[in-house]
Amino acid sequence: MTIYILRHGETDFNVRGIVQGRGVDTSLNERGQNQALAFFERYQSLPFEAVLTSTLQRTHQTVQKFLDLGIPWEQHADIDEMSWGTHEGQESNPILREEYNEMLRQWSEGNYDYSIGGGESLNELAERSRRFVEHLKTREESLILVCSHGRAMRSLMAALKNVQLREMEQYHHSNTGLYRVNFDGQKFEIELTNDLSHMSGEALAH
Repeated sequence: MTIYILRHGETDFNVRGIVQGRGVDTSLNERGQNQALAFFERYQSLPFEAVLTSTLQRTHQTVQKFLDLGIPWEQHADIDEMSWGTHEGQESNPILREEYNEMLRQWSEGNYDYSIGGGESLNELAERSRRFVEHLKTREESLILVCSHGRAMRSLMAALKNVQLREMEQYHHSNTGLYRVNFDGQKFEIELTNDLSHMSGEALAH
């Protein structure tokens, strides 16, 4: 099985530095729509047998043109973005940044039960990611397209590779950054990481 895992396109909240998370269901902005179109134009000829997204519309909109082709589509809450609790919908400010940095410090020390603002802990997110990976192992398709979110995808990469959660910090992905993952029935191998070769100069601007 080969799995294409895509981060959603840009939203206005991405541009403004506003925390989205699981509880904020934003739409793609114009640039995000262009990113989604660029991805579609590059990969529309691939014979995807299923499209799996989170339950949030920014992922739906990113893969809409694939859905318009009639490819079977499923929504999976397990790949929703992490819940950031009271931080969601707020613009970055010194207090939020301090709380976020404290969370990262706690995680770096192995305290994966730590959360901020009543949101999810890393252990809770990781449990969702592992559950989704177990689901992938049961699927019979050869080629699947998955669309998810920034922090959720970091957790998902750690789950796919079966490594310590702290190792998720090595994964950085732009809007519509692509991971290509192969599964041989035993283990997952990541072939591409945050690939943006589908993007034109215009789409990469900013």
